[in-house]
Amino acid sequence: MRSKLTEGNILNKLIILALPIMGTSLIQMAYSMTDMIWVGFLGSRAVTSVGTAGFYTWLAAAFIVIPRIGAEVGVAQSVGKKDIKEAKNYMRHSIQMDIFFAVLYGIVMILFRKQLIGFFNIQGDDIVGMAITYIAIVGAGMVFFFLPPVFTAIFNGHGDSKTPFLINVIGLVTNIILDPLLILGIGPFPKLGVPGAAIATIFAQFIVTIVFIYIIRRKTDFFRELNFFEKPDWSHLGRILKLGIPAALQSGAFTVIAMVIAKILARWGSMPIAVQSVGSQIESISWLTAGGFQTALSAFVGQNYGARKWDRIYKGYYTAIGIIAVIGVITSCILIFVPGPIFSVFIREKEVIKEGIIYLRILGLSQFFMCMEIATSGAFNGLGKTVPPSIVGIIMNALRIPGALLLSIPFGLNGVWWSISITSILKGIILTTWFIIFLSRHPEIRGKEISIFKKLNPEVE
Repeated sequence: MRSKLTEGNILNKLIILALPIMGTSLIQMAYSMTDMIWVGFLGSRAVTSVGTAGFYTWLAAAFIVIPRIGAEVGVAQSVGKKDIKEAKNYMRHSIQMDIFFAVLYGIVMILFRKQLIGFFNIQGDDIVGMAITYIAIVGAGMVFFFLPPVFTAIFNGHGDSKTPFLINVIGLVTNIILDPLLILGIGPFPKLGVPGAAIATIFAQFIVTIVFIYIIRRKTDFFRELNFFEKPDWSHLGRILKLGIPAALQSGAFTVIAMVIAKILARWGSMPIAVQSVGSQIESISWLTAGGFQTALSAFVGQNYGARKWDRIYKGYYTAIGIIAVIGVITSCILIFVPGPIFSVFIREKEVIKEGIIYLRILGLSQFFMCMEIATSGAFNGLGKTVPPSIVGIIMNALRIPGALLLSIPFGLNGVWWSISITSILKGIILTTWFIIFLSRHPEIRGKEISIFKKLNPEVE
């Protein structure tokens, strides 16, 4: 199940690796999207409750990303060095850390569920009540949210992205079947409404976790001779934290800032939060597609960095960026020119659809740049340099808050959408430029470029 990314055609390797990862990312998005479609039948107030509670599953990603990056980069670089023992060390420590974070985060969600939802000052006892129930159910099953991404990262680090994709398909099918049954109460099932969406998602993730464990134990040697009850050592934990904390800070800051933006949106009532909840699901098609290339590029760069093959890193980056640029342009065109039919799939209230069209058109302008930023983050991560993407992401995302407050004065609600779009454009430009400069100045790459130049121009000393 291992794939060697240090040899062979670069374009083929990237596409073969990226397509299943993109599929896995889209499947993860489809969980939330399926929930939102069926919850949409209950009305915009139910959508607002799920969207509000959903910020805390977003925030969970900040904790998941630490062991996920540790597994992905640590395993990929170890495989590139042909050090399987070290790869297993990263697997063990990543999973141990992941379970610890999952239990801790789940307990916090359950104990402080009222305070967490109360942060948003949402009007309407029904919305608040549904959100509190949703967050409590999800908190109880949080370990099943945390484990699949790390299992996926382990496979990706070995160059096998197909197996996680197939396993996640099983979870999606389970969720698609259970959502209408539990939310709307079809057949013998009771109508649970918003709690039904939470139960369906948790159960689907539970199935995915069980299948991952079965496949790993029966079909691979990844966990052979690994004892997960063995005391972790601080050298590996430290390395994982060093790799993952910058990305975790970026992810956490993104979610916290989004929560503050949601609090700003609450000035206009519950409708804008429903718009952002649905709009972000639609927009996630592009950033999760780009995320597939981010993960593929991280594994590709990681293995080649371990093998010290800088020429393949150079060619691989520009190959991936060329592909992702096309995806970004296509996504921008779709959101700008056909937003109405897309948004109306999720919700049927005309006022919400009207505002949703404006949201998608404004955010559509930034999709190309957002895709470039996400893919470039993968290249940095593969090198173990997780700080640059975090610096750019945290600073630019933080600017969304003053930007939203200032732009909402002349433009009203649309000013908030413009703040999000403009900062996404700036992130893409800055981070991509940063990595291109880094590559051009790297001694091995620069040395080869000078050598080629001298061969082409022998008269120049």
